[in-house]
Amino acid sequence: FPMAATDPQVLALAAQITESREQDIPLLLLKLKGILSSPSLGCEESNKIKQDIYDYGLTQYCLLVLKRDHSQLRGAWATAAQLAEILSHCCVGLEVKEDPEEFYKKFLPSAVDSLLVLGKRLQARFIRAIKDKEKQDFLHWFQIVTDAICWLFGGHIQLAACVLQNDRFLQLLITDDVETAIIMMSVLHNILRINSSVLLHVEEETLHSVLDELVYKLSSTTNPAVGSAATKLLLLVAKVCKQLVQLLTARYKGLKGLLNKQWTGKGFDRELNQLLDLLCLEQSNGKGEMQKQHQAACIIQATWRGFQTRKRLKKLPQAVITLQRSFRAKREQELQHLTKQKEDEALKLQMQLQRQRAMRLFHERQLALLEVVHASQVNKFMEEMEEKSALTIQRFWRGYRARRIFHQQKQSLKEYKAAIIIQRAACKFLEKRRRRRPLSPWKEPKGLTDEQRLALQQKVDDYIKLHPASQMSEETSKELHMQAQAKLAQFLLRSRLDQRAAQRREALLAQVNTDVELLMNAPGLAETTEKDLGAFMSRSIPVATKARQTHNTMLKYTRWPWWKKLGDEFMEDDVIPDDAINTELETLFIGGRK
Repeated sequence: FPMAATDPQVLALAAQITESREQDIPLLLLKLKGILSSPSLGCEESNKIKQDIYDYGLTQYCLLVLKRDHSQLRGAWATAAQLAEILSHCCVGLEVKEDPEEFYKKFLPSAVDSLLVLGKRLQARFIRAIKDKEKQDFLHWFQIVTDAICWLFGGHIQLAACVLQNDRFLQLLITDDVETAIIMMSVLHNILRINSSVLLHVEEETLHSVLDELVYKLSSTTNPAVGSAATKLLLLVAKVCKQLVQLLTARYKGLKGLLNKQWTGKGFDRELNQLLDLLCLEQSNGKGEMQKQHQAACIIQATWRGFQTRKRLKKLPQAVITLQRSFRAKREQELQHLTKQKEDEALKLQMQLQRQRAMRLFHERQLALLEVVHASQVNKFMEEMEEKSALTIQRFWRGYRARRIFHQQKQSLKEYKAAIIIQRAACKFLEKRRRRRPLSPWKEPKGLTDEQRLALQQKVDDYIKLHPASQMSEETSKELHMQAQAKLAQFLLRSRLDQRAAQRREALLAQVNTDVELLMNAPGLAETTEKDLGAFMSRSIPVATKARQTHNTMLKYTRWPWWKKLGDEFMEDDVIPDDAINTELETLFIGGRK
């Protein structure tokens, strides 16, 4: 903050803004209007207050607020219009001594752009408004913003060109609405009045766009206010420089006739006659020049046509070379295509020959086998060959059919899986919602009344009378019980004996299998040792060997990877499938049991 003496109101407002929330800042900035419009201030004091406002950053705060969304401000568009007016008054009469380039080349153009953006939004809201009260409010705020723009470039003349070259100014000027169009033409009139030579320094495209819009308004409307404003602007443009009058007569050849026919006697004949006199004077002076220009144009056209012809002749060899290159490339592409086609045909022919040679070798091999096979085994051999061929054909056909069915069912399988996922999610959601639902208090069922109880007892008695129970004596009951006990004892005794016989049969079968395996794995008599002899004389060695093999089998099963156990999802962890153990235990004999 500056150390010089500062206005206490500005200092208090700056401190209040620093400590306030962001949404309260726009309303606080409106207090600057009362500070600037104080009747007791002189010219020097007013400039000093503007300098203090700029030094404390309040002017920058106004610009930042105008760059925000105006519809979200407190007071909305009315607050934005008042801030625009405050910003223009704070900038006019301000002379920045510290870093003037920042103020004149960055801050002021940014302020002009923000004001034009605000004007464009107000113009759009005014055009879309339906109620008369809304239209009056938006037009009033639009007038405030345009007055602020005029006040700003009136205090800083260099901003006139900045306003005129801004694209948003042209967008504001190019409108079919009468009220806003008149206001924007008054802004343009103020620009030309303050800086009459600004049109000579702007870009040619900008100048043409402004003149096109003014002439268009004269030709497309019959409103006297619009016609008067446009005529006065064209007259002011024509008075600026003779060069602009020449531009009007050359670019708009029917302008004179339009002004005579459509706008004579509409209340602004004095300005209209002055403009027509300027156009007629320029047109009479330009007739002699037209012939010179026509001859010059003919000479230029002849020279240009000769230049174009020579240029075309120079490019002709290059065009021929390009044509030849493209022709050779196309011919090379066709030759490559023919070569590839021949290679494909040769490959097909070679594969066909190889297939025929393979068939011939197969038939020769079959004939050789038939010569070797005995005559009585020929039919059997041919049947085996036919069976193998049929199996091969069936295998390929089943694979092809399975692949085709899989591709056909792939989409339905995907839909089925998606339906399962959706159903699972829906069930989980319903289960969660059911759990969250509070349980209703338990209600005791209503008891039977005396009448209902008597009616129910009467139904039970009637049913018992219609379906009497069969009666049995006590002696008959005891006899049936004794018979059942005797038959149950006989069954249990017989099942125990059958179980022992089955266990003995299994033990004998296991012993036989063990002996058979030992005999099959036994070495020859010439290679027999005492150790092998001990294996046949003692039963403990083969039993221990088989037990060790069984133990190794169990360890291997526990170390299997997960993909070998895919079929065991519903099997307990400590249970080993019988198939894996039976391969090793089917011949094990331990203590007379398998």
